[in-house]
Amino acid sequence: MASVVAALSLEQETHLLKLLPEPAQLHLLYKGSHHGFYMHTLRSKIDKEGRFVVIVYFKSGDVKGGYLSKSSDESKDQDAFAFEINHQEVTHFPVLDDSKATHFSTAMSNGCLKFGDCLKLYTENRSICVESWDIMYHQGIWLEPEYLDVELYRVGSARRELPWTEEGRGSLRKNLVSFKPACRSLNRVRVLLMGPAGSGKSSFINSVRSVMFGRVLLLPFIGTATKGFIKKLKSYDIRSERGGKPTALTLCDVLALGDGERTGLTLTDALAVIKGYAPEGHDFQGEAPIKAETPGYRPVPSINDQIHCAVFVLNACQVMTTSDDLTETLRTIQAEIADLDIPQVVLLTHVDQVCHAVQEDVKFVYSSRILQEKMQKAAEVVGLPVSYVLPVKNYSSELSVSCNTDILLLSAIHHILQAVDDTYEENHPPTPADASAEPPSAEFHNKPSNLLIFD
Repeated sequence: MASVVAALSLEQETHLLKLLPEPAQLHLLYKGSHHGFYMHTLRSKIDKEGRFVVIVYFKSGDVKGGYLSKSSDESKDQDAFAFEINHQEVTHFPVLDDSKATHFSTAMSNGCLKFGDCLKLYTENRSICVESWDIMYHQGIWLEPEYLDVELYRVGSARRELPWTEEGRGSLRKNLVSFKPACRSLNRVRVLLMGPAGSGKSSFINSVRSVMFGRVLLLPFIGTATKGFIKKLKSYDIRSERGGKPTALTLCDVLALGDGERTGLTLTDALAVIKGYAPEGHDFQGEAPIKAETPGYRPVPSINDQIHCAVFVLNACQVMTTSDDLTETLRTIQAEIADLDIPQVVLLTHVDQVCHAVQEDVKFVYSSRILQEKMQKAAEVVGLPVSYVLPVKNYSSELSVSCNTDILLLSAIHHILQAVDDTYEENHPPTPADASAEPPSAEFHNKPSNLLIFD
């Protein structure tokens, strides 16, 4: 299936996703020009259970199709609908009589898939015919206008479900404010952000603080530069509010990674920071690596001086063209950190700049096909599973915070903190004094997901 390229454009996919009853992602199962224009072949791709979308592409540029919400063996489907996408216009044809909503003939000789009176695909002369809105098209026989292709997609749930509500944002924020490391030896969780120049490390810190303060803030050195702005090790305590009590989270920023050891943060310095040897405010200089003679060097760092989670930050706009040198740098650092039993994740930033649907609303982040490809690439570049990749949208040009952007940012923080707890609970078993410690808040896990329904 890797060689089969979907004809559905990102704009068309955005329109279609808005018609579906809940956030979802599409998985291509059948493409007529690849698998053959036979109804029995299309029919064989549809399971008895599941949700599916059939799409027909016409030479006119129109896209027409239908949605099945139930097993193909069930004729009554009140959630089924037909649709037409014509440039910027989208027409939705809901079910008027669910007993006549869909019909799928199982006969091999005259297989037929019908969406009411709107769209009908059937077999004639062993090929697929399409009858749509009283106009008939036939592949290879009829002249203009004729259809170009037929595709079948399985409709799957979004890979990760988030509570896209004000209540969900409040719950995630409360989780961060009340979070206490499961390992009592940890006073707080120190998270190191590493990435190339322009990846969005500093912007992520600024955005998390903006979420907590309820308004967009500006930190020093926020922006874009060829070699990055941050030159020193800088730690930021994340507070519950301006002037408020610090949470258990500290985000640490460092010199940007470069292409190889000669530019940017070196492996030696990265490991010195992670192991806790590097002093706060250390000025990174490639020709002067961190060592015992470095001013402020900690020869015997405590567990609270160390980094408890390493986060690789990558720009979704640039990830597909990551250089071989940078890829080697990232994988080398990742492999060294893995030997230290420290959790690692990947933040994929600028997700709104690579997908129209996400630009309109970040709740589509886990259902966007193009973002799935970017996440796969980010995982490949660093050498981690794709489940370790967390997409986020940083605040940049906005003047005020928004609920869904906050939720995506807070969700990333939630996963980071959970990774730390999972790792340190495994590698640092609690002492008898820890046994009475209250577990982290499970409110996030117990909250039901609120999925939007589109009219």
